[in-house]
Amino acid sequence: MISYKELGLVNSKKLFAKAVKGGYAIPAFNFNNMEQMQAIISACVETKSPVILQVSSGARKYANQTLLRYMAQGAVEYAKELGANIPIVLHLDHGDTFELCKSCIEMGFSSVMIDGSHLPFDKNVELTKQVVGYAHKYDVTVEGELGVLAGVEDDVSAQSHTYTQPDEVEEFVKRTGVDSLAISIGTSHGAFKFKPGQKPEIRLDILAEIEKRIPGFPIVLHGSSSVPQDIVATINRYGGKLKDSIGIPEDQLRKAAASAVCKINIDSDGRLAMTAAVRKVFAEKPEEFDPRKYLGPARDALKELYKHKIVNVLGSDNKM
Repeated sequence: MISYKELGLVNSKKLFAKAVKGGYAIPAFNFNNMEQMQAIISACVETKSPVILQVSSGARKYANQTLLRYMAQGAVEYAKELGANIPIVLHLDHGDTFELCKSCIEMGFSSVMIDGSHLPFDKNVELTKQVVGYAHKYDVTVEGELGVLAGVEDDVSAQSHTYTQPDEVEEFVKRTGVDSLAISIGTSHGAFKFKPGQKPEIRLDILAEIEKRIPGFPIVLHGSSSVPQDIVATINRYGGKLKDSIGIPEDQLRKAAASAVCKINIDSDGRLAMTAAVRKVFAEKPEEFDPRKYLGPARDALKELYKHKIVNVLGSDNKM
């Protein structure tokens, strides 16, 4: 058993309390490798933002759970080296079983998500409560989910939305003891969220009603990438085939962040930024084969994207 406190990490409880009061959201950025971790930490240090390092079950398989633990510990030391001891959370994204959540807690995660949103309500409550009971023994925070997001990202897939029902949230929070709640109000996983002609819209009315039911309770938005069209154009210019890729408008996310939404997940935008940079290097320098020469620019592009998100969308800059 490795405690996250030994690694220099924090859980999300105090961060969420400050975010709810301050009208901003903590960035939750997914990572699988060193370059992504470097970009996330350097962006957050430069903007003085707390951060949630997210690891999906797919990322855990890809990068190895032991390496990820030491990368998170390295992220804490890297931030200090860069000049700011920012709060860093290591969070399991979309855990789907008690066993997976338990394993992550024992490997040093400071926060876990148990996603029982695909289950009937009572079964979701039962599974979530089981994870909460174990996690809270070790001061690990737990995120639950009500409602289903459409789209595909790593091991998570759904064909259509099921909006979160406001009349269920109070009972769910009370019966499970979760520390935060992911809701479905119109965001979507992956890069192919909406098609041209559709008008992406977050249901802020549902969010407002949920806030009334559980005032001050930390709300989480998944699938919140905006799919910047200039980045998509760059990918396609250099040989990519990302057609009809449209995401969530950033102004809507900013409105959500100013409310009880205190954690916003962004993954696909980072993948797009890195892919665009890598494709550009390969197109302009086809003789290049040194990974540092294309992963370096990809890391720099990701860092700039995340700085923009922190300052202009989430509002978490200078909140460490």
